[in-house]
Amino acid sequence: MRRHKQKRNRFFKERKYAGHYTQERQGRGQNNPTHPIQYQPAHTSRNPMIDKPIVPDYLNNVRVVLVRTSHPANIGAAARAMKTMGLSQLTLVSPNIISTPMTPEPPIFNQNDVQSFRLPEESFILATGAANLLENANIVSTLDEALAETVLSCALTSRRRELTAQLKTPRQLMPELLQAARAGQQVALVFGNETFGLNIEEVQSCNRLMTINGNPDFFSLNLAQAVQVVCYELFSQLDQSLDFLIQEDHPATHEQIVGLVGHLESVMDDIGFFDRRNSERMMRRMQGLFSSANTQTEDIDILRGFLSTAKRKLNHNKE
Repeated sequence: MRRHKQKRNRFFKERKYAGHYTQERQGRGQNNPTHPIQYQPAHTSRNPMIDKPIVPDYLNNVRVVLVRTSHPANIGAAARAMKTMGLSQLTLVSPNIISTPMTPEPPIFNQNDVQSFRLPEESFILATGAANLLENANIVSTLDEALAETVLSCALTSRRRELTAQLKTPRQLMPELLQAARAGQQVALVFGNETFGLNIEEVQSCNRLMTINGNPDFFSLNLAQAVQVVCYELFSQLDQSLDFLIQEDHPATHEQIVGLVGHLESVMDDIGFFDRRNSERMMRRMQGLFSSANTQTEDIDILRGFLSTAKRKLNHNKE
């Protein structure tokens, strides 16, 4: 046992600790107590915060058109999906709001008095932060009005139709739509009623035909879900950087890892962990473990803080 302690004492004397770590190993008598390792968390200089990418202004040239939507919650959820994907232009065509538990008396759309129509509170509740899209929504009587200024308009359908327009997925269509939007042209993504979708006349009013590919034996997307899928496909092709979401990397230095291992060895020694164990071999493995584990400075701070607390408790119990 004395031989093991002599090896450990030699280990401590030979080891050079990091700048913030000091070690005093003295005799174990009452008049000459062992002083714990003193530790101060390293003050790591962080890189400047990476700016969030800016949503391009040309997305204002892309509008989402909801035709004869009946459920007030779907309108709010669709607005939320739009804003999440950087879109802000919402057009409602002749909304046909039904009664729901949250909206027992739905507003009635009057084609002769469009400006008087107000969405129910249920729509705003489901919008969850996208209320401004509902407040600024363009409300019109016909799809022709909604498409008047557009150059490209995509009708979403999940049914087989006898039309000459080629049926494409959102992913296939988005490059063309984004190119038009960048050029300042107006683009519309058109979604039909929850129950019946778009009728044949409404589909023919659009010059692009779009469908969301899915299970042919069961294909049932909620309106707001369909809006989310299409808007995501559009946004995903902007090639926006995700760097602002990546946690900053502050790898621990060799010196910091050496200090941690020394601190750990000190505590292990105090609790008698090394009795009848090869301490030098074990601490070499610890050194290799922390060196190869992409240990961060924050990890060092946490572990050193824990070890310092444990050391204080041990010393207190000895008194």
